[in-house]
Amino acid sequence: MSSSPQKLEHSRVVLEELTSKWTLLVLNELCNEPMRFNALRRALPDVTQKALTQCLRRLEASGFISRTVVSLSPVAVIYEISPLGRSLEPHLQAILKWADEHREEIQAAKYRYSSD
Repeated sequence: MSSSPQKLEHSRVVLEELTSKWTLLVLNELCNEPMRFNALRRALPDVTQKALTQCLRRLEASGFISRTVVSLSPVAVIYEISPLGRSLEPHLQAILKWADEHREEIQAAKYRYSSD
């Protein structure tokens, strides 16, 4: 299956969007259920507030998630997976499963590489 350089470049841009540092983990959480910002922070304790905010904004701008303001005082926002994001779910689960299954193999390869 060969693709033109132009088609590959368009795909690279989309894949780059999906492989930003926290994107897959945020999408995975939102595939389970709609969540408020602080619930996402608790579910992903290693992500900073700034990084999570940036990730959510990118995902919303790209149409993978939607953001709904549910109250103004205090401000409450719910994030949920969009139909576009939901269409990614089986692929997301496959990538996360593959990563889990091959994590040790990749770590061993990195160790061997750094030992040479």
